[in-house]
Amino acid sequence: MSKHSIKKQDDYELREEYDLSKMTILPRGRFDPKHRIGKNVVVLEPDIAEAFPGDEAVNEALRLLLRASKLLQNT
Repeated sequence: MSKHSIKKQDDYELREEYDLSKMTILPRGRFDPKHRIGKNVVVLEPDIAEAFPGDEAVNEALRLLLRASKLLQNT
């Protein structure tokens, strides 16, 4: 067996000393909460994302809610 084939085989096997119940799965990329701190990134739930075709539609809906809430506060 070549050195390369042994390494490839090891990639697919989990060593016995690893306890998966103690391992945490961390979000990466844009879904990582640390990555979103101070940014204007929001992850929408699938049903909400389906209702809005893009960023501008979400912004427009939020602006409408802000205007409505201001009207309610003034009454």
